[in-house]
Amino acid sequence: MSNPRFYCPELHTDNMQVTLPNAAHRHAVQVLRLKQGARIRLFDGRGLEYYAELTQVGKRSSSVTLLDKVTLNNESPLNITLLQGISRGERMDYALQKAVELGVNRVIPVVTERCNVQLSSGRAEKRLAHWHGVMVSACEQSGRSVLPELSNIITLDDALAENTITCSLVLDPTAIKGFAALAQPDEVSLLIGPEGGLSEHEVQQAVTVNYQAIKFGPRILRTETATAAALAVMQTMWGDLG
Repeated sequence: MSNPRFYCPELHTDNMQVTLPNAAHRHAVQVLRLKQGARIRLFDGRGLEYYAELTQVGKRSSSVTLLDKVTLNNESPLNITLLQGISRGERMDYALQKAVELGVNRVIPVVTERCNVQLSSGRAEKRLAHWHGVMVSACEQSGRSVLPELSNIITLDDALAENTITCSLVLDPTAIKGFAALAQPDEVSLLIGPEGGLSEHEVQQAVTVNYQAIKFGPRILRTETATAAALAVMQTMWGDLG
């Protein structure tokens, strides 16, 4: 059995004794029932990762001793920013989970015309905290030691205005060219609509600011399917899945 992995943002090389964050403690001790002496892996979300041993296990906290540093090389050479139209519940969770597994570097949750999620200030903060947890879990599962950036929720207008990436793509079933027609980029911005997709106006708005409309097969995909499928294609063509 492989060593369980846990997110520990306060990991430092100058402190070999580490108290587990509350979430990691609950998962390790209350869910996995790990005991003193168990071997685990800790990563800080910025590329640092260590093997560690549980040296103290309590009801409310646990601590570990760091052992050997882990050297990983599993980040894609293709830098991907995902502008994800906000969808409800499990659909958004699935899209973010698969985006992390497929190597995305930055996620920007975008409010679009067909967004049907209530996002008052309090709910927006709770949603962001929940999505962050989904992405952390995906990192733990997939073996990534770099946690993708999760930006604040913004409108599509602001997301398009802030974009500076040359190769920017939006999926559009009426487009003519597909991914194969594009030159290989080092960096991509991908805009995916929510449930119900982007409106024609929003697609044209993206095209006006130099997004390229891309046709993605003959079938209409759900938002969470489109995210995972498009990222997989890009990583196969230009990243590290090929």
